[in-house]
Amino acid sequence: MEFVSGYRDEFLDFAALIFGWFRKFVTERGAVGASLEGRRRQLEAQIRRLPQDPALWVLHVLPNRSVGISLGQGAEPGPGPGLGAARLLGDEPPLHLQDLSPYVSFVSLEDREEGEEEEEEKKEEEEDGEKNGEREGEGTEKVEPEKNGEPAPTSRESPQEANPPGEPEEAEQEAGGGEDGCREDWVDQTGPEKRKGPEKRKGRRNETTPLHLSCLLLVTDEHGTILGIDLLMDGAQGTAGRGSGTENLAPRAYALLCHSMACPMGFGDPRKPHQLTVGDAQLHRELESLIPRLGVKLAKTPMRSWGPRPGFTFASLRARTCHVCHRHSFEVKLTPCPHCGAVLYCGEACLRVDWRRCPDDVSHRFWCPRLAAFMERAGELATLPFTYTAEVTSETFNKEAFLASRGLTRGYWTQLSMLIPGPGTPRHPWSNTPSLSLLSGDPYQLLQGEGPTLMPPVPPDPPRSLFGSWQDYYAWRGLSLDSPMAVLLTYPLTVYYVITHLVPQSFPELNIQNKQSLKIHVVEARKEFDLVMVFWELLVLLPHVALELQFVGDGLPPESDQRHFTLQRDGPEASVRPGSGASSRLSSGTKERGCRRDLQIKVSARPYHLLQGPKPDLVIGFNSGFGLKDTWLSSLPRLQSFRVPAFFTESSEYGCVMDDQTMAVATGGGTSPPQPNPFRSPFRLRAADNCMPWYCNAFIFHLVYKPSQGGGARPAPGPAPPAPTPAAPPAPNRRRRGEKKPGRVARRRR
Repeated sequence: MEFVSGYRDEFLDFAALIFGWFRKFVTERGAVGASLEGRRRQLEAQIRRLPQDPALWVLHVLPNRSVGISLGQGAEPGPGPGLGAARLLGDEPPLHLQDLSPYVSFVSLEDREEGEEEEEEKKEEEEDGEKNGEREGEGTEKVEPEKNGEPAPTSRESPQEANPPGEPEEAEQEAGGGEDGCREDWVDQTGPEKRKGPEKRKGRRNETTPLHLSCLLLVTDEHGTILGIDLLMDGAQGTAGRGSGTENLAPRAYALLCHSMACPMGFGDPRKPHQLTVGDAQLHRELESLIPRLGVKLAKTPMRSWGPRPGFTFASLRARTCHVCHRHSFEVKLTPCPHCGAVLYCGEACLRVDWRRCPDDVSHRFWCPRLAAFMERAGELATLPFTYTAEVTSETFNKEAFLASRGLTRGYWTQLSMLIPGPGTPRHPWSNTPSLSLLSGDPYQLLQGEGPTLMPPVPPDPPRSLFGSWQDYYAWRGLSLDSPMAVLLTYPLTVYYVITHLVPQSFPELNIQNKQSLKIHVVEARKEFDLVMVFWELLVLLPHVALELQFVGDGLPPESDQRHFTLQRDGPEASVRPGSGASSRLSSGTKERGCRRDLQIKVSARPYHLLQGPKPDLVIGFNSGFGLKDTWLSSLPRLQSFRVPAFFTESSEYGCVMDDQTMAVATGGGTSPPQPNPFRSPFRLRAADNCMPWYCNAFIFHLVYKPSQGGGARPAPGPAPPAPTPAAPPAPNRRRRGEKKPGRVARRRR
């Protein structure tokens, strides 16, 4: 697939932006050519001429003592393309954060140091025992027993003495503290730099030793927009002495500030702040004589708290990139295609390359009119009843600030943020067996924020009519239209909409509304399994139906495979009891007094085509992206063999078209025309290389299976839009016969 905006973890786009800017910063800082003094004066003169930003800028100094970075095989060390940053970009970027685990991972240095201290103590005890044995032996001469007729060395070298003289410098260069990576000569130094050797890790550094990011220099504005970053690895300049890692940082901090003004990471043109404040007292004093050179006013006193104002948080970054060369907006000016306005390019050259791509069904010339039609749906998708609709559907939506301002910083809300758990933090509340008790009691515990209760009590009476919009559901549930709960409830409400509206319309012969039990497979449900308690709302909406949800997919945590538990309604509260893991029919033992039903949850951490067991009543997948995973080519034929209703959502119409092509290639069938999902998430998803509207669960469709006997494939959903008249881009080259794609074959079959 050409566009992965709705499927790729936002943190990866953020990390690509961070490392891309940092790589450019390090390259320009270590450039060889003109004298350092000349480059410094030239840059200072350039900055003095920049327009002023009325916002206050902040230089944060963030020491780190507990988290290290471990580089796996294939990772490239060093501050340039290192830390696996090159794998964040390119033609086949990773989609999920765990895809980088073979190359980069975060580790706890505290646990590692405790283990190393125990090993050191054990080693010292063994050495003391050997020395005592030597004293008791014959004579006082320290001569070891002979080996192979030759005397062994008469003294034991200490690990530090055994280390070659050049080893510390090599280790520093690997960690990003090398000559070009961390040394800064713009401000005169009083003497040669004194490097601090390792204190706890003695001996030669082996490849498994994690890199220690001892300090982070971060430049932001008062709103939290990140404008520049510098990473200080263990052993680099400024990591010895005071303990906080902020001594002798003035040269590096000054260089960082200059680069942040000349090339701001976040967004906007080069500019300088009207005023700057520093989050470290000593660094503030050291910069007092340097900052005036730039025409910038330094605050009289350093900043004493985390941010310049209460509620300060880092803003979401608009990590825009060119669709062809992947260069970021801080490197080049990006403009959308003049015809469709959907795809971003850095210039005419990249637009021409994309226009001429072969075969032509992957070229922008082929897709341009279709993308223009997709762009016309932006207003329809942004039509929602909430009071915050204009904010969250904007292209400049600052999701992090929205969540922080409403206290949505814990529980399931962290799944929406770019905050990632630290080393050793469970991925979800039930990753360890004893924590199943966390799901008991208030079923909405993990849906709450820091403030007042977000979910009102469950209405005493079940709904008397079917809901077809957020407004109707909110009114019955007692929710204010200012409540952001729709962001999480989009999953159970989509299932409810499929059961009550779409299946009766498309498959009336199944009479699904009269069934007392339903077995539903949730396919490729990695994200949805992390939010499993939101599906409790199905018991509120469908109180007379016994439901079994089986989450299936090889992206699920292996430790949860074959787990089975039941959520029970005990008045306003929930109780959880683990199941035996054996499959049982829902019609037995699930109906209790007062027609109370339970919700059974099962987990199968494997591709869908490898799942064993009876076929379900319904299959549902959220934001599936058939073209992004090869296992769909096997899972879709398995679904066709079941021939059960299978509904899927996508975050854009583009994804629906690609799913239709993949279904045609895999089975000879297709998909129904997609329709907007009335229970889509109101949050607009961030897109890096395009301007298309992306929303979680934006569109919904069902699979159209190939007829069992004879006949061809189903007819196409509708005529394709006419091709645009070529303007600036040249006409495409003639397609060669040897360069056809499966998608082309599928269209000819239709």
